[in-house]
Amino acid sequence: MTGSADSAGPPSVARAERGFAELAAENRWLRDRLARRHLLDLAAGVLAAQLRLPPSEAAEYLSALAHATGLSPEDLAADIVNAAAGDGGPAVTVPPESGGAENDGPEPGHAPSGHPGEARRARRTAAAAEAADTVGEAARTLLGEGLAPLGAESLWLWHRVDRDCLRLAGCAGVGAAEAAAWQWIPPAAPEPFRTVLAENAPVWLEGGPPPGDPLPGPAARAARALLPLRRRDTTVGVALVGWPGPTALDGTARRVVTGLMEVAGTVLDAAGSAPAAVPVLVDVLDSLAQPAMLLAVPSTSGEPAVEHLNDEAAAALGGVSPGGGASLARAFPLVHADLARMARRAAGTGRTQRAARLPASAGPGDPPPLLDVRVLPAGGGHAVVMWHTVGATGLAAARAVSRLQNVAPFQDSLTGGGTVWSPEAYGIFGMAPDEPPVPLAELRERVRPDDRDALADLVTTVTERQTGGQTVLRIVLPDGTVRHVRVAAEPLIAEGTVTGLAGVYQDVSDSRRTEAALTATFNHLTALHDQAELRHQLALQLQQAIVPEVPGLQEMPGDLVVAARYRPAAAEYRVGGDWYDVLALPSGRILVAVGDIAGHGIDAVTGMVALRNAQRALAFTGHSPRRLMEWLNEVTLRTGGGITATSVCALYDPEDRGLLWTSAGHLPMVLLRDGRARLLEPPQDLLLGAVPGYSYREQRIGLRPGDTLLLYTDGLIERRHDGLDEGVARLAADAERLAGHAPDTLVDSLLGAAAGDTDDDTSIVAVRVRGRPPVDRNRSTD
Repeated sequence: MTGSADSAGPPSVARAERGFAELAAENRWLRDRLARRHLLDLAAGVLAAQLRLPPSEAAEYLSALAHATGLSPEDLAADIVNAAAGDGGPAVTVPPESGGAENDGPEPGHAPSGHPGEARRARRTAAAAEAADTVGEAARTLLGEGLAPLGAESLWLWHRVDRDCLRLAGCAGVGAAEAAAWQWIPPAAPEPFRTVLAENAPVWLEGGPPPGDPLPGPAARAARALLPLRRRDTTVGVALVGWPGPTALDGTARRVVTGLMEVAGTVLDAAGSAPAAVPVLVDVLDSLAQPAMLLAVPSTSGEPAVEHLNDEAAAALGGVSPGGGASLARAFPLVHADLARMARRAAGTGRTQRAARLPASAGPGDPPPLLDVRVLPAGGGHAVVMWHTVGATGLAAARAVSRLQNVAPFQDSLTGGGTVWSPEAYGIFGMAPDEPPVPLAELRERVRPDDRDALADLVTTVTERQTGGQTVLRIVLPDGTVRHVRVAAEPLIAEGTVTGLAGVYQDVSDSRRTEAALTATFNHLTALHDQAELRHQLALQLQQAIVPEVPGLQEMPGDLVVAARYRPAAAEYRVGGDWYDVLALPSGRILVAVGDIAGHGIDAVTGMVALRNAQRALAFTGHSPRRLMEWLNEVTLRTGGGITATSVCALYDPEDRGLLWTSAGHLPMVLLRDGRARLLEPPQDLLLGAVPGYSYREQRIGLRPGDTLLLYTDGLIERRHDGLDEGVARLAADAERLAGHAPDTLVDSLLGAAAGDTDDDTSIVAVRVRGRPPVDRNRSTD
């Protein structure tokens, strides 16, 4: 058994480590994206105010500015916000009109004193702090990303409450005991605090505070900076930045600290102060080598709040602590209900609660579970939760033993030593403790006749073959009832001779009754499984029948050749709602369309059938793509089931090779021309089924002989840990590399190199223009 467990351990540990690494990467990516989105929204708001643009157009213009200036969107956003705030960032000249961004993009002005990189980093740090959910999380962001490069090692944020008292709202780089000692600062505070509150001005103490005015910090002569935290011309609190020793704080350092504390004032006013954790418990939890957290358990039915996570717990959650007062559901979305129930029970009963794993079961793609969970009452409305991320051998063995209910060891001697039973064995056989125990070989008269051969085979296996064995016997108790008893026995051997046997009896009557109940329901479960399988096969056949793959090249009027491919999802249960269509219309124009229903299964497939057929029928009206999309939006809203979809609808005119198209929230088409790939960015219009009466916009582009147009769905490019922009860029690069291939070879190669890893279905259509240029040279072809 030991060898088996050891051999199974390393792969399971490696899988757990990989799972945590993936979760950590995803958590960091989500938080970075939230901070990035916050900064970009701020910059778009500045542009919207300056240029009087709608927010959506301001966001588009910001992207165009970044492209024109050669800056990343984040750096440009930081420059714009800094310039608007007067923070000394690089000035950005914004043209008075938003049109022509591609040809007449703005250029950055001359940067004032200071390094643009420092100003941008400070602004990104500020945006990340403003996106934090709690004051403690914001303090950690400001210290780690903004103050630490200046040599600072701690940050304290106090909230100003009634009668000029200060209450600690958040801190970073500070021990729990020290935080508890400075939790409250009364009006009779040390002189530096009174000066900051009275004058609303910073106090810079490069060599430490004056004698007799103790302040938080590692040493008396360590540098400190105290600053007012202001919001809407009101001092809402005080901040203290600490350094490890005496430090000269030049003008640049003071500007950076002052700017970051303006952000701290905003966060402090918006989030308020978090409840204080229990300092001694926090220090104890921080000293543990396993994940642990402190919960505040309300006396009512409300959900417990996370007051503190030690470093191991924060690492298990992706490397970011949710901060004091954070929701348990936010930190543990899959198991928060179980943890809350255990915490309330521990606080109410005063007894430790245990669970072997949470959640009790998990699928192949689910995050790693919490193992050996223990919730301890901590008094004062608190509970401590500890768990493991990798199974501990000792605890796992203890759990295995605890599963053996009604187990009774026994030992028989074959050399005159008699038989010894444990006390539990008497209960299993319905005998009084003062009755003599019965040797295994003499149980024949207590066993049902049909099981006597099994008993004899077990005795022969142990005594003659000198090997272990087990069987289940039906034991007839003195009162006539029958009990199912599992018997496992091993030989005791001395000098090659069996001198006795040892084993266990286990009452398995309950499990036998359970097996009978399961057998009775097996046919019912099988029928349900067959129904689900039939439902899936119908969805798959319907998908394949409505959207068949075009095996080779399909020639269309107007010198067009088309190649289309559909690849179903890797997981059978994820039959999706992708569709594509290339259809010659009576007007001579050709409909080219791609769409994707949100969701999977029979509902997605039936929705796809409805929309594809509706689009086909509407196309025969001869109206423009914009009008077709508006009608299709109304069809989506009335299809039922609340479905939504993205789509691209285009009409190609063979006479002038013009392509008129519109998009409902779909990915950009890729145009291959002269060996180069170009993204046809769609208008920022809503997806189908979002709102009624929506007006879509359309665009026109002229196609040339040799041009190839690629339409696709997100299954081709979507990856779990990357944004769609990265996936589209990879697709454009691959298409450019394969531009010289025929359309059918091109789509096959792009499918083979597809970067998508979300197990979604995929559609891709390649449309190529053949023939000579049109005779009418006056028409636009760009």
